Amino acid sequence: MSHLATRFGSNANVIRSSNPLSDEQINFVAPSVFASEQHSSRSDKYAYIPTSFILAGLREQGFQPFFAVQSRTRDAGNAPFTKHMLRMRHASQINADSANEIILVNSHNGSSSYQLFAGVLRFVCTNGLICGEEIADFRVRHSGDVKDRVIEGAFEVLENFTRIDESMDAMKSLTLDEGQQHAFAKAALTLRYDAIEEAPINEDAILRPRRMDDKSGDLWTVFNRTQENLTKGGLRGRNKEHKLVTTRAVNGMDANIKLNRALWVLSEEMAKLAA
Repeated sequence: MSHLATRFGSNANVIRSSNPLSDEQINFVAPSVFASEQHSSRSDKYAYIPTSFILAGLREQGFQPFFAVQSRTRDAGNAPFTKHMLRMRHASQINADSANEIILVNSHNGSSSYQLFAGVLRFVCTNGLICGEEIADFRVRHSGDVKDRVIEGAFEVLENFTRIDESMDAMKSLTLDEGQQHAFAKAALTLRYDAIEEAPINEDAILRPRRMDDKSGDLWTVFNRTQENLTKGGLRGRNKEHKLVTTRAVNGMDANIKLNRALWVLSEEMAKLAA
């Protein structure tokens, strides 16, 4: 089953699926994955390797794409080259309620190197977490033997999943009292908004569960519902003028990655303090 959304926030096309995506499905929402050449602004030193080439190589190694997104651009001439992201799972990393994922970010216009991150998808909410910088962050410049280095990076990220699982288990085993939950939520709000005073919502709003199974007070669940509420938006609150507003989803690809990774780091640090 696949789900096609015309926007990732307000600036991207996106598709997610419970089954591996085909090239046709990816190309429909993220044609820059299959760009036939680099942007004209790139010099001869730029090593052009289409993301589709990397995708094929990762598939040969047992990785499959389940999510694709491409940033929108007002410049039609830049659309075939703009930044895009694939989330891929290895056959050995899928289990009953969540899946570890390798996240590949790239562009063909110089706006991004090849970037690989570790992620975790909870099937119940489908808004995948992206793990913090110290867990897995592999970058490859567009020069030299790009394909082999990206595939090597994918397996380096894969090796870090053991540490990710350990962090998840530690968060699940740690119950936060009400004060600790509010302290976590307040810190999370400062990651989303420039100042806590500018936030149109309070800690109670982002701690509110969207489903019965997310009422638990363990750190992993608190982290997940905080992340979901902040990234998906849709919460009612009041702005600085005290007018009723609805919070927006985190629109940009870069902003989404940045917030996700910061929340992961916050959760790990909270686990250390609370333990």
